[in-house]
Amino acid sequence: MNRFAILYTAFSIPILSFAQDAPEKIDAAREEQTRLQIFLDQQNFGPGKIDGKKGEFTDKALERYRKAQGGAAPAEEAKPAKKDAGSEKLNVEGLDLAKVDPVFTEYTVTKEDTENIGEVPEKPAAQAKLKSMPYESVLEAVAEKFHSDVDFIKELNPGISSELKEGDKVTVPNVEPFDLAAVKELKPGTGLDEAAPAADEKKTEEDEDSSTTKGVSIRVDVSANMLEVLKDKQIIAAFPVTPGSDSIPTPKGDWKVKGVAKMPDFRRDEKMLKEGVRGDDAHIIPPGPNNPVGVIWIALNKEGIGIHGTNDPDTIGRAASHGCIRLANWDAVKLAKLVKGGVPVTVE
Repeated sequence: MNRFAILYTAFSIPILSFAQDAPEKIDAAREEQTRLQIFLDQQNFGPGKIDGKKGEFTDKALERYRKAQGGAAPAEEAKPAKKDAGSEKLNVEGLDLAKVDPVFTEYTVTKEDTENIGEVPEKPAAQAKLKSMPYESVLEAVAEKFHSDVDFIKELNPGISSELKEGDKVTVPNVEPFDLAAVKELKPGTGLDEAAPAADEKKTEEDEDSSTTKGVSIRVDVSANMLEVLKDKQIIAAFPVTPGSDSIPTPKGDWKVKGVAKMPDFRRDEKMLKEGVRGDDAHIIPPGPNNPVGVIWIALNKEGIGIHGTNDPDTIGRAASHGCIRLANWDAVKLAKLVKGGVPVTVE
């Protein structure tokens, strides 16, 4: 990854109402699953996309959250949930889920939501000619803003059109919105201690170590498809990920974060993607939410390998990457706030 770029967009302020009843198609069990997913998301224990369904990443996030709160570590990872598992009784003992109230809220589409939209061609050569890689519809933008997939937003809003316009009202999960425009202002490492003194302006985001990230480390469990952030060896956050494939696996071992890039370009090199070796022929894909590496690139001290966002959150944990470690854009932003240059990374 040789080139980084920032995509500047207008600042967006989400407009939310105070309460919204669950849609008729969402029964009480689905509503409680959504409540649990929102709760875990708020605690930086990502359940994957919010969809109101019981699934393996909700289970894994809950296990890690309980462990972080002093509970016993699970003997083994949760198995993938059955298709009808949404109706299963939740084990939420000891969780303060009441703080997630309401579960659903009404969002008013803003002018800014409708501006970063455009057609995205499939072929890299055509993508490289664009100025940015925008959302393909307002509906896609709204779904990502509320950590959901398009299908769940459609389910919450029967008959909704992808051609949303400014002023339209949409029922969404009551989660802290992902703000695309705010990515360029992100300060790596500051999420650990918001009250920490401002960094020396002469230093860069690639500077190694700081008081805010001292004792912080990353652990990637490729078999569980989970990334954990630890502080003094205690887990403080966890997110579902897609690691490398069998042909180009994520290299196991001990690495370090070199730096954090916001709104990066992506050097699409077919030889690197297929063989793990840098080639001479490549396309530079411009920044944007539909860039293949998403809105965040966390470079490791291993050529061509990084932790990054994605243009397709539905694939997290369900499709192999080309050696890198991929997260949903909203989780990649959360992770970038917890780490910076010098933070150790263990892949196992």
